[in-house]
Amino acid sequence: MPKQFVTDSKIALGSISSPGTLVSFLVAAIGLSFLVAEGAVLSAQGVPGIAYALTAVFIASTVSSIAGFAFSALSGALLFHLIDDQVYVVRVMIVCSIAIQMLSVATLWRTIDWRSLGVFLTGGLLGVPAGVYLLLHLPGTAYRSMIGILLIAYGCYVLLRPPVRTLQLGAVSDVGAGFLGGITGGLAGFPGCFVTIWCGLKGWDKARQRSVYQPFILLMQPVTLLAIHLMRGPSQATAQFDWKVYVFIPAALLGAWFGLGIFKRLSDRQFELVVNALLIASGFGLVL
Repeated sequence: MPKQFVTDSKIALGSISSPGTLVSFLVAAIGLSFLVAEGAVLSAQGVPGIAYALTAVFIASTVSSIAGFAFSALSGALLFHLIDDQVYVVRVMIVCSIAIQMLSVATLWRTIDWRSLGVFLTGGLLGVPAGVYLLLHLPGTAYRSMIGILLIAYGCYVLLRPPVRTLQLGAVSDVGAGFLGGITGGLAGFPGCFVTIWCGLKGWDKARQRSVYQPFILLMQPVTLLAIHLMRGPSQATAQFDWKVYVFIPAALLGAWFGLGIFKRLSDRQFELVVNALLIASGFGLVL
C-alpha cells in the first residue's frame, strides 16, 4: 500500500475521531432526537401542525445563522402559511430570534463595536413604534411585499455588479439605517435587514459586520415585544402570550449551532455572497 495513502488515511481518521468532531456529532444527535420527541409530544397534545412549524424554525435558524440575520424573513415565509394569527407568528419569530442572537452574540462579545452599535440603536428605537403601528393597524401583507421586493432587487444588484468603492458616510446615515431597521422589526420581526446592508456597504469584514448587526438585532427584539405589548393593550397581549411561543426555542438554538459552525469556515468573500443570497431569500420570504 502506498505510504502517502496510508498517511492521508490516518489524517482523515484522526480528524473524524478528534474530540471536537465527536462532540459535534453527539450534540447534533441529541439535539435532533430532542426535536423529534418534542414534536411527537406536542402533536399528541393536539397542537396542530407543530412538526412542520418546528422544522421551519430549525431550517430557517440554520441558514440564517451562517450570516447572522434573516431568521424572521426565512421562518416567516413558512410560518405565516402554517399559523393563522399574524401577531402570534411575529412573536414566535422575535422570541426565537432573541434566543439565536444571544447564542451568537456570546461568541462575538469581545469584538462588539459599541460606538457604532449605539448610533444604529438610536435610529432603531425611533423606528420601532412606526413598525408596530403598521403591524397592528394596517394590512401588513402589502408592506412586507414592498420590503421584500426592495431586498430582492438590492441582493441581485450587489451579486451582479462589479466591485465598487465602499461608502464613507457619517453617523446620520447610520441612524437612518437603524430607523429603517426599527420599522421592519416592528412590522415583520426583521430589524436586521437594513443595518446588515449598510454594514456591507461600509466595506467591513465579516467579523465587524456581525459584531454590529447581531447585537442590534438582539437588543431591538425585546424593545419590539414591549412595543407590541403596550400598543396592543395589556389584556390582549397577555392573553395570547402563552407557553406555545417558547416551544420553538430548542429548534432555533440547534439550528443556530449548526449555522455558526458553517460561518467559521467562510472567507470574507464567501460571507459576502452568503449575505446577499440571504437578502434575496429574505425578500422572497417577505413577498410569499
